[in-house]
Amino acid sequence: MTRLLQRLFGRLPIGWLQLTHKRGRFAAALAGVAFANVLVFVQLGLMNSMGAATLKPYEFFQADIMISAGDANALSEGGNVARQWMLQALADPDVADGMGLFVSNVLWDRGGTSISFTSFGIDPAHAGFVAPGLTDDQDLLQVPGAVILDRLARGLPPEEAAAIRPQTPLRFEAQGRTLTAMATFAGGGGFGGDGFMLMSDQTFLSLFPARTSAAPDHILLRLRPGSDVAATVTRLRGLISDQSLRIRSFADAAQEDLRYQQTQRPTGVIFGFGVLIGVLVGIVIVYQVLSADVADHLREYATFKAMGYGSRFFLGIVLEEALVLGLFGFVPGVLIGTGILMLMGAVTTLPLTMTPGMAVTVFLGTVVFSALSGAIATRRLAAADPADLF
Repeated sequence: MTRLLQRLFGRLPIGWLQLTHKRGRFAAALAGVAFANVLVFVQLGLMNSMGAATLKPYEFFQADIMISAGDANALSEGGNVARQWMLQALADPDVADGMGLFVSNVLWDRGGTSISFTSFGIDPAHAGFVAPGLTDDQDLLQVPGAVILDRLARGLPPEEAAAIRPQTPLRFEAQGRTLTAMATFAGGGGFGGDGFMLMSDQTFLSLFPARTSAAPDHILLRLRPGSDVAATVTRLRGLISDQSLRIRSFADAAQEDLRYQQTQRPTGVIFGFGVLIGVLVGIVIVYQVLSADVADHLREYATFKAMGYGSRFFLGIVLEEALVLGLFGFVPGVLIGTGILMLMGAVTTLPLTMTPGMAVTVFLGTVVFSALSGAIATRRLAAADPADLF
């Protein structure tokens, strides 16, 4: 390694030799940098999983425009929307079809354990609003009490989910009603529930008798081929008399939901602060190591300074040490972080994975905060007088 660094820097790798001279301190420093990396990786993984879980239910449907109540910041939050506004929207020549979407959590008490399903009530007659490939059994929802379960839901045994089919349905009690799972689809657990469930709007209303078919949670609209979504949204805002409604494209609704979860919901803010804390921990650890190393070698640095070496020479040595700590600390950090995310993902069924983007981001961040720590550590040396160091 010494020869490789000597060729790379074009000089003796003084920083590397100083770090490796005390191997115990060097190992402790690497462990500290790796710990900071692991902390950032876990927090970034949680943030990314929250984003994926937020956008996941939007993938279940295909629509061009969504109409929601003014306070509906998320798919499962906010007031209801009068179905009459869907009838007004259908008057636009570019709107081909509309469907009311009902959303709520349904708890399945399994006796000692329970599974919370984020449930969607849809009109089975409007097959075009369900995303292709999600399920081929949507017609089964026309049977009263029939549902399609998320086979990846937390708490649902895989063998039990695998046995669900029209010939061998699964009956269970929820909300005081008997539901019959006729088929399954691949969803996955999220932060708002353990999984997802599809049912007809009539089955949904039987579970929530206080709700009415005249007031779904959202209205989904599909446009005719070739229609301009933005122009249609603008026309609908003038056509629909209730100006408090949120009328936006389906894609914009998903992104607004994501921003809301990341910037206004406590969970997203906490994860963001976790990333910041991990970075600060890394800066402090590297600074402490480099500051102690500078203090240990002040006499040697004073000799170099008296010989005429300038501040750039000393800055180069300390930055060399910072980069060595950052690079060598990143490798165990990414390996341990990947293992922790895989374990958490297996336990929670959340989409917790190490992505190339995460690895590159943390690597660049590690190099930057290591270099910043090195620059701060050299300030003491730059201000020192060689005559005072002997």
